[in-house]
Amino acid sequence: MRIGELARRTGVSPRLLRYYEEQGLLTSHRVGAGHRRYDDDAPAVVSHIRTLLAAGLPTSVIREVLPCVEGPGPELEHCAAGILRDQLRTLDDKISTLQHARSALADLLADTASRRPADANA
Repeated sequence: MRIGELARRTGVSPRLLRYYEEQGLLTSHRVGAGHRRYDDDAPAVVSHIRTLLAAGLPTSVIREVLPCVEGPGPELEHCAAGILRDQLRTLDDKISTLQHARSALADLLADTASRRPADANA
């Protein structure tokens, strides 16, 4: 199928489909005047990519995980477990860092609110 048809079937812009291809997530074949043609399974691959992106995975990790994807779900084979565990640990660390930063900011705001400026007319 051509890129326009793939875009219509998946709801993903042609520009984004080309980006997925540049990142090694999606493959096409050049035919005729250099037009891209995608295999029949391309809509499922795009769906998998979108699901993995929604899970917060960067494209470099998705490239590693895609060979482990099965079915329309997608369901991941055991080969993805280690990579996903590492990504979850990284995400947990980021959440912890953000929670600490939020607490510090809330404390600063509370301290600022408790110090009212002196009345200018006094």
